[in-house]
Amino acid sequence: MNSNEDMDLNSGISAFEAKHFNQAAKLLAPLADGGNAEAQYRMAIMCQNGLARAQNDADALMWMKKAADQGHPLAQHGLGFMYLQGECVEKNEVEAVKWFTAAAEQGLPGSQITLGMMYEQGQGVKQDMNEAQRWYKMAEANG
Repeated sequence: MNSNEDMDLNSGISAFEAKHFNQAAKLLAPLADGGNAEAQYRMAIMCQNGLARAQNDADALMWMKKAADQGHPLAQHGLGFMYLQGECVEKNEVEAVKWFTAAAEQGLPGSQITLGMMYEQGQGVKQDMNEAQRWYKMAEANG
């Protein structure tokens, strides 16, 4: 990433966090198109929630998946949540487990807790209290 792209990314993230979504989209969209996972994740959030433009489930899913495929832990968690809840995509608990696991293995406590609950309840996986406890303990250590 060159220094102009770096500056646009930082400015886009700042605009996003300040809830200036039109400005954020203007800065982040070209970076997302260029493959930047952080920009893709932020674009997914804006598309999913109708920020800066009309809500667009297909674009939200596309951006979230592109960022998740690059190993972005928050995007992996977000994609897991989409599959778990059936938001922007058909509900698929097995696919949700796959994405929560990817994020949890990178140390994301929210994904670790969610996995613990899924193992405890047998949601998308075979019920396994030992595995549930393992994920809960990891989340506690990372929290």
